[in-house]
Parts: sequence; C-alpha cells; structure tokens
Amino acid sequence: MIVVNLDCADVGDCEPVATALEQFTPLAEALRPGLHAFGARGPSRYFGGERALAELVAQAVAGAGPSTSKAGVGVADGLFAAGVAARMAVLAPGLSDVESPDTTAVVVAPPRQGRQFLAGLPLAFLGEAMSPLPGATDDAEALLDVLWRLGMQTLGDVAALTEADMLGRFGRPGLLAHRLAQGLDGRPVQTRPADNGSSVEAEIYPPADRIETVAFMARTLADGMVARLARDGLDCVSIAIEAESDGGHASSRRWRHEYRFDAAAVVDRVRWQLEGWYRSPERPTGPITLIRVTPCVVTPADGRQLGMWGKRSEADERAARALARVQGLLGPEAVTVPRLAGGRRPADTGRRVPLHTAGADASPEKAKGARKAGKTTKAAEAPWRGQLPAPSPAVVLAQPEPITVTDGGGAPVTVGGRGEASAPPRQLTDSTGRSRTVVAWAGPWPLDERWWRPSARRRQARFQLVLEDGSAHLCVLEAGHWQREATYD
Repeated sequence: MIVVNLDCADVGDCEPVATALEQFTPLAEALRPGLHAFGARGPSRYFGGERALAELVAQAVAGAGPSTSKAGVGVADGLFAAGVAARMAVLAPGLSDVESPDTTAVVVAPPRQGRQFLAGLPLAFLGEAMSPLPGATDDAEALLDVLWRLGMQTLGDVAALTEADMLGRFGRPGLLAHRLAQGLDGRPVQTRPADNGSSVEAEIYPPADRIETVAFMARTLADGMVARLARDGLDCVSIAIEAESDGGHASSRRWRHEYRFDAAAVVDRVRWQLEGWYRSPERPTGPITLIRVTPCVVTPADGRQLGMWGKRSEADERAARALARVQGLLGPEAVTVPRLAGGRRPADTGRRVPLHTAGADASPEKAKGARKAGKTTKAAEAPWRGQLPAPSPAVVLAQPEPITVTDGGGAPVTVGGRGEASAPPRQLTDSTGRSRTVVAWAGPWPLDERWWRPSARRRQARFQLVLEDGSAHLCVLEAGHWQREATYD
C-alpha cells in the first residue's frame, strides 16, 4: 500500500496531486483532501519495485503540488502503517529513505514487518486512526489515557498484548487499537466488489452552479444507496463519484473510508471533490448537470441493535429528514447537538459536536442506547472528585476572559502551595478595564488533574465571586493569571 500525505490547507491544491497519481494507477483513492492511497502490488511490478515506484510518485507529487506545501510518501503492507510512514515523512524528513529537492520525502517500511516498524512510535498515532469508528472518538481518547496510565507508551507495548485480553478488557476500541498496533488494517479483509447495478445518479435540471445545491441532491442519493446496502447486510468502504457539466467536462474520483460510508460522509466527499474541481486548472466552464455515486467495494455489515420497543416514530423520521436537509444546504458541520461529557471544569462537562459525528439523529432510542452502552452519559454521571457542587454555571465562556483580581491594598490575589488565598479578593477588573467591587466570595478550590502526564496536566485554583452589581462568576487562577470561565444565573 502506498499513501501520499500532502500538507496543504486548500482543497484546490490537492486536486492536481490526485490527477498526477492517475498516471500510476486508475484505482487511486482519496481518504480526504490531501491524503491519497492505492495498492502497490500491481503498479510496483510495472515500475520496477515498490521503492522505485515510491520515488516516481514523490517526483510526480512534487511537480503537481503547491511549492509551499510539504508532501510525504509512505509504503507499507497495511493502510494504517503506510499512512504513518507518510506522516513521518512530512513531520521528520530526516527519517526519510529518499528526499527530493522539492521537499517530498519517502519512507518505506520493510515488507511483512509492519509491527516492528510501528513498535517504537508513541500511542498518539492511534488517536486519529481510530476516529473513523462511529462513536469511538471519546472511546479512543479514554482508551489511550488508560493505556498510558498502565505504563504503555508505544505501539509496541500494545501489540505485545493478546487480542483476547484487549477485547475482553476494552471491547471494540481495544480490538481496533491492537490490530492497528500490529500493522494490520482496522478490520479483517472481507471486502468484495459491489454489484454493477448498485450505482445511483441524478440529472440536475436546471443545471446547478452552486456546490451546495449538488450536495443537497447527493444527500438523497446517498440515503437511498446506504439504505439499500444495509438491507443486504453490507457496508460500503469505497465509492466512485462522477460529476458532469453542461460544457462536456467531467470529474471522476474514487474515495475510501477507513470504516464505512454513511450518507453524511458521502456528501462530504461530493463537496470536497467539487470544490477541488472548481479550483483546479481543469475547472468546468458551466454548471453541473449530473451527479453519480457508485459503491465500488463493500464488506459485511457489523450489524446494529434496534430499540426494545421497535423502530423510530414518524416524528423522529421527519426530524431526521429535516436535519438532513439543513446539513445538505449548510454543510454537515453546521448542525450540532449537545453532548454530555465527564470532567471537573464546567467547560469539560458539556460540548456541541456535529450531528453525524455524535451519531445522533433526533432519536430518543439512540440517546437511551448511548446511556446503556456506557458512553458519554455514563462518564458525565460518574463521580468526579474535585468537581464543583451544584448549581452549575448558566453560561460557560467558549474562551475564558482575562481578568485581574486584587485585594484591599491593590495587590494581586495569589494562592499558596497549601491552597490558601494570600488575601480576600476585593476588586475585579475585566478585559475592558472596568472595575467592580467583590462583595462576597468562596474558595479557593484547588484542581490538580492528570499530573502523571506533563503535556495534559492542569493546576488551577477556582473562586466564586459575587460583584456589587449582583452578578456571580466562576474565576480561576492558573499559572499566575486570572480568568473568568463562567457566570451564574
């Protein structure tokens, strides 16, 4: 497997790279803009071996990509190991086997030695790889945190455990982490080509000159395709997206998902492909007249458990369709839902996440299922030592506001090593320079969490301050600086 990792922020910069890879194979797939992969077995025989092919790919990418971006080419037996190799080539060019003058580096993992190649890498490489697993974003973070506290610091430490132990102790996320640490793909290879008649398409009339209009129509196609495959017990892991304009231009690209495509993921790929197409030199001269989505590779579905009392109600279906329409018009990241999470600070106990990322669709039974599965709701209800007692603040600031808190003599209030305030707070000055008198206060409540992990450690002292205008605030002192984090109603 060969993976190309392009360090670029513009989708339009990635389209020429995808086009350059077509000279090596027609089956190059994009995982996301800037990350492309294709099987090396066939092309390597034609171009003189995997290393020679990787060098040619590096030269082609250097010529097609923007001069301000770095690119890395990774070669390994599995998709995860090849992606890690490509990432290493970008982050640490000195480790590269081959480095061109155009800042495109190549890292080649020895054949059948993926586990040895990954053994010395830190656990952080697992975080991003596990995110495509639905609902596993929080599970992955919690799993890595537990593994770190158990003394495992590298992928080799995880691979040394048995598959049965990881599955029995950590469940599905543990099994996934173990497979990746061994250099294997996230799921066993059970894929097969999709049926020829499984593609879906729509003629757009009148022709659309806005990407969001095409994405809205693609959502309907994707919903039908995913539902039909689900009835057959299949998941789609690779799709081909084709778009045609009224000027005779066409764009065709294959996309791969590390786990499985749902409707929102298909719409994302349609939007990315059209954005890259419109910004590329071969951009269409007219509006879009046709969009076609074809499942290329399918795999047996893992299955899902319906609620005890049956399927969703009609109201739930209507709400899900309405949210899907809003996502098609505004983009998948525009629709968010609240999600409870465990933590000691108000900012950690609740957050908003994109609807498709949360796996929610306005269904009460899914919320109940999440509670029974022991995910975020269970974490939020768990006892958190050091958490402030009720009531919770009514407003939590997205970005804490810098403030100054002084005593009666005008000196800054500090907290000593024993957790005692140097003096009673008497004056609060906000970021605009406005000063108000503190009429009542409580605290400090010290917080020292994740002391075993220097990069994530947090030490702060929390105060509740009531000002002369009647407002109450949660303020913290951290690293010698005061901040206002939340406000009480």
